[in-house]
Amino acid sequence: MWKSAIACLAALLGCVSSPAAELTETETRWLKGIWPVVAYAREQQLALDIVVQPQPTPGIAPLALAFVNGRCKLVLSMRGNAEAQATLERIEPALLAPVLELMAAHELGHCRRHLDGVWHAQPSGHVAQVPEALTADLRAAYLDMQATRREEAYGDLVGLAWTWQRHPQQYAKVHAWLMAERSKDLLAGSHHDTLAWVELARPGAALALPTLFDSPAALWLAGLATIAPLPGGG
Repeated sequence: MWKSAIACLAALLGCVSSPAAELTETETRWLKGIWPVVAYAREQQLALDIVVQPQPTPGIAPLALAFVNGRCKLVLSMRGNAEAQATLERIEPALLAPVLELMAAHELGHCRRHLDGVWHAQPSGHVAQVPEALTADLRAAYLDMQATRREEAYGDLVGLAWTWQRHPQQYAKVHAWLMAERSKDLLAGSHHDTLAWVELARPGAALALPTLFDSPAALWLAGLATIAPLPGGG
């Protein structure tokens, strides 16, 4: 049954770099877990392909998004990559399905931003604040880091909006899981410091608007208003 689903996914969404028979157990588990999000993307006619990297990819994020020639590529990098299985093992079994879907929906948020032509763009009226002490080179690096931070925050909010809409009974636990993940080895203001936004999406927040991307946009803008530049700057 699952092999036929993989074949369907390949036919509908583009290239799967490895034939279904060659997929590893870990790859199959991830694909099965993210399938509801992929199916949604297909229903919305988003330009999304699946790429399963056939070569060893140690140290690479098991699931990520690339944007190539106007199409989003949901990339699984799992061969020779212990983190792919370790990620599954760190998730409470009862939360595995909603958490994998949250991860995929996070990447779908990135896809939406790319397709809209606004990747790394600041929303109207928002001006990134930069510590005055930074040199020109460091200023450019700081602005790039903050742009990435904004995109990661938007992705997190899309993931949580998906959870709110598809797994409302488990929302509180999934939200707590994401809070814990974003708190690990936290460097304040860095690329993956999205806590200000995730906290705004605490259980009870208004994430249940009609489309997947509307409600995150509102909370995303609210979070931007709370962000101050890092002190100092060298």
